[in-house]
Amino acid sequence: MTDRLELLAVVALGFLLDQVLGDPHWLYHPVRLIGAYISFLEKGIRKLFGEGERALLAGGVVLVVLVTGTTAVVSGGILYTCGRIYPWLRFLASVILCYQLFAVKSLKDESMKVYQKLKENDLPGARYAVSMIVGRDTQELTDTGVTKAAVETVAENCSDGVIAPMIYMAIGGAPLMFLYKGINTMDSMLGYKNDKYLYFGRCSAKLDDVANFFPARISGWLMVAAAFVCGMDGKNAAKIYRRDRRNHASPNSAQTEAAMAGALDVQLAGNACYFGKLYEKPTIGDPIRAVEPEDIRRSNRLMYGTAFLGILICLIIRIAVGFWIL
Repeated sequence: MTDRLELLAVVALGFLLDQVLGDPHWLYHPVRLIGAYISFLEKGIRKLFGEGERALLAGGVVLVVLVTGTTAVVSGGILYTCGRIYPWLRFLASVILCYQLFAVKSLKDESMKVYQKLKENDLPGARYAVSMIVGRDTQELTDTGVTKAAVETVAENCSDGVIAPMIYMAIGGAPLMFLYKGINTMDSMLGYKNDKYLYFGRCSAKLDDVANFFPARISGWLMVAAAFVCGMDGKNAAKIYRRDRRNHASPNSAQTEAAMAGALDVQLAGNACYFGKLYEKPTIGDPIRAVEPEDIRRSNRLMYGTAFLGILICLIIRIAVGFWIL
């Protein structure tokens, strides 16, 4: 099997395994390992570098270097060792590593828990369920606020947890995919603009912006295309994407949210509370109709449509990379 075909097979099989197995609770997820490693390093680096703007900035850079280096080297080392034992063992290891970093089924399952609680008129349960997949405060959210939060996280994670890992896997295999996931996890844990992480997490946040710049835009256009394929409002998805894709402090987060809002004919985003503090944010989309719990189901359907189109894009990327190398 050529390297070009092998990586495509790894992406396809990894995606298939994700659909069959999801993220079983008995299996310790690699992202949890990366998260534990980040927490361990943060404690040590803060003690070593101390406080102060320059010290925290420097400490944040050191953490980024250690995490990105470790994730790439460890995943690459696993594949190298497996390949030395038997080539097909390396292929199997690549499939397993790829599968563990896809988040399609787990994202659908977790968001559908929110949907189920809303259908049962269990608002406290819905708030708790959505708190498992979003970073904002959820204690005071209305049923509309809960629904919007779930739809927004499906949209954003369609880029971070589905399309971006696919693209990096197609370009550089599991090591590049794991390096990206290390960057993404650092941003999720450290990329806050509060007193604790404003300086320490700045390097992580900026690097995540760079790593997601092209994948986020590819994801946005794929979601627009998927809206047509899935029978949603593709024309409005394209319109809102072009108009509102910059309506966010992050250069990447609004890309898929804008496409999602347009496809569903709803308005997303707006003000939100984080760690007890209200942050004013622009809205995304037009309120052509009111947000409803069924939008969570629709957002998942659009995410799957985007994911399938993403596999086709990976095929094109891998062929292009293969020809460029040759």
